Amino acid sequence: MEPIWHQHYPPGIPTDISAEAKNYASLVSLFEESCARFVRHNAYISMGVKLSYGELDEASRCFAAWLQSIGLKKGDRIALMMPNLLQYPVCLFGAWRAGAVVVNTNPLYTAAELEHQLADSGAEVIVIAENFAHTLQKALPQTQIKHIVVTGVGDMLGTLKGALTNFVADKVKKLVPPYSLPDAREFNDILVSGRQCGYLRPALHPEDVACLQYTGGTTGIAKGAILTHGNLVANVCQAHAWIKPHVTEGKECIVTALPLYHIFALMANCLTFTKLGATNLLILNPRDIPALVKSLASVKFTAITGVNTLFNGLLNNPDFSQLDFSSLKLALGGGMAVQETVAARWLETTGTPLTQAYGLTETSPAVAINPLDRRDFTGSIGLPVPSTEIAIRDHTENDLGIGEIGEICVRGPQVTPGYWNRPDETANGFDSDGFLRTGDIGVVDDHGYIFIKDRKKDMIVVSGFNVYPNEVEAVIAGHPDIVEAAAIGVPDEHSGESVKLFVISRNPALTQEQVIDYCHSKLTRYKCPRQVEFRDDLPRSNVGKILRRKLRDEACPET
Repeated sequence: MEPIWHQHYPPGIPTDISAEAKNYASLVSLFEESCARFVRHNAYISMGVKLSYGELDEASRCFAAWLQSIGLKKGDRIALMMPNLLQYPVCLFGAWRAGAVVVNTNPLYTAAELEHQLADSGAEVIVIAENFAHTLQKALPQTQIKHIVVTGVGDMLGTLKGALTNFVADKVKKLVPPYSLPDAREFNDILVSGRQCGYLRPALHPEDVACLQYTGGTTGIAKGAILTHGNLVANVCQAHAWIKPHVTEGKECIVTALPLYHIFALMANCLTFTKLGATNLLILNPRDIPALVKSLASVKFTAITGVNTLFNGLLNNPDFSQLDFSSLKLALGGGMAVQETVAARWLETTGTPLTQAYGLTETSPAVAINPLDRRDFTGSIGLPVPSTEIAIRDHTENDLGIGEIGEICVRGPQVTPGYWNRPDETANGFDSDGFLRTGDIGVVDDHGYIFIKDRKKDMIVVSGFNVYPNEVEAVIAGHPDIVEAAAIGVPDEHSGESVKLFVISRNPALTQEQVIDYCHSKLTRYKCPRQVEFRDDLPRSNVGKILRRKLRDEACPET
């Protein structure tokens, strides 16, 4: 498709970012440049404690040196399993400075989910928040983990933290389930050890792997999307080009309520705003809206990212509207569709538009963003970012034109080269000419704006996180009283969508609560059904395949 969207870019945005991206051989080059330029600026704030770029530079170098001292080599994998703590950016940038591949891991994983990700990635090192160490204890025997670093909430809060910070850290500490990991090291001890070790900066190149970001697929089995240093640098440059006219280097403060292990916050908040020399306000628990609002009152924030449910939750808090929004320049919504009513309320309350963006794990993630100064809500996911090609194609890979509905396909420097050790999934994920099949059905209008119409796959999006029905169904199939089941997504006012399970049971006494409890023992909470409907049979195709779409039509006839 001809890039007609270039004609409708806001002033000052380039159509190509390849020249800028060539300035950085790796994310380490980008990071070290920012640390040198903004050495005294605050990089992160957590529970009132500030970490400057200079301090982040030193701590991450110590961590990198320790990794090298235990024999970690370029290309070895290290898993990071923690919420938004100061330790996360230290370990993230430290791992890259050691040449390692970061395996971002959801702290809410069950032991089975964690075991699969660690075994599949071949990670040999893990840094884990102590609150989740009991999960690692269960998963550990079937993994290749050789080195464990355990960290507590208060590990980097220092000796000058206030009474409130002490209280929060102590409260979280009391919630740590008991665990036994005899060979584990303490995070603070690691930093002390790293200061005594020599550090050798590895030679990194754009094609070197930076991250394995795990995502589901048509099989429902999580697979690692390979994101290279070149992929992520390119997406930083693309996002930076888009927001540059609206921001000032060294002067921004972005609210990071989304978890940094998620690709959206990792790219938008951590990496892009690192290039800007901005401050990240880390939110440990974004579900605690009153506490989040208090944190927002403590700083003059200029940017915020989130999913629709987060923005909706803030708007429904009476204290939120009393905040000072005079510094707010941009609010970016992604991960799930932004609802028009939420966007309208956000604009009315803050005076700043809630801008919708679109991306995938496989695209680092940004594919399209709406102009930041556009105040009207159209439902579009925006214009393709610079250096990005878009095609709308039918099931035979034929290109479709403006206004024609088909699968959105993407090609650009931010697109993954494939999936970790999954050549079959890699082959299935791309067209013959290298376009990534997104699985999303959409249309491009005559100005180049993209509109998503439907999802080709049966993926369910719960608060911005992908849930794959096959995975849920595979788990529930292990219940001794269940003959067959089908999972679909249904509208949910709190999370956008939630999982509904249709069940054929051999036990008439089986209850909805028992089914949900069983799922909670096997799956992360957001993947678990909130509704269970018992049936004698399920709709099927002529070959016996369960028709999820018919179930969705029955459950949500208006959609």
